[in-house]
Amino acid sequence: MSKIIDFHTHIYPQKIAAKAVASVAEYYTIPIIMDGTPETLINSGRHCGIGHFVVFSAAIDPDKVKTINDYIADECRTHSEFTGFGTLHPDFKNPQDEIERIISLGLKGIKFHPDMQKFNIDDKQMFDTYAMLESRNLPVIFHTGDYRFPYSHPSRLANVLDNFPKLCAIAAHFGGWTLFDIAYDCLKEKKCYFDISSSISHLGIRRAGELIRAYGAERILFGTDYPMWDPKECLKEFLQIELSKTEQELILWKNAQKILGIND
Repeated sequence: MSKIIDFHTHIYPQKIAAKAVASVAEYYTIPIIMDGTPETLINSGRHCGIGHFVVFSAAIDPDKVKTINDYIADECRTHSEFTGFGTLHPDFKNPQDEIERIISLGLKGIKFHPDMQKFNIDDKQMFDTYAMLESRNLPVIFHTGDYRFPYSHPSRLANVLDNFPKLCAIAAHFGGWTLFDIAYDCLKEKKCYFDISSSISHLGIRRAGELIRAYGAERILFGTDYPMWDPKECLKEFLQIELSKTEQELILWKNAQKILGIND
């Protein structure tokens, strides 16, 4: 189990972690017991066999893009357990330069949260950025789905994938948080991966297993959405799904290793 990779985690500097976690808790109207710090994430994983984490934080303000990318890169240099994804914002000036800087910092992908960043996934304003990311072979995690907002609707991601067929896209939350069946209809035939973060508790064990098999385990990534949830509890929940050993290994680390270029 030491190979397990958590593909969806958020971390914050100690001095702002409490404020950031409180803001997320208010946004989703849920209690959050984890503190959002890198150390707590690593310790939680150590107690349940999660040995590696993809870490990121979305810039709500374009002026915070560089600061966040520097912070994630610093944490990855400090903690060998981390692989970092950078952030961009639709209003950030000259994204090409920042994409190249993200690569130079050793970050391995990009995370977008269209609902919090308030842009439609398929806004034509973003297409030049997607083309750059596609050309540089950078994986992109999209927060997808939320019945409250139109920005991250899975149909919008489907449109992006039609226009950028070589983009390595990961649709978070089974492709559509709280819109799981709609997401399946929109994305089942598209070329993308899906992480399972913040989903099993909504879907239930049986339905989560059905969706995994419907999409194919070779397209699924284990993720927890720390600090919203305790990774230990998320792993315990996942392991209740009736899957073969091969399916478990694909979801828990092999698919992630392929995307990140990590060797055994």
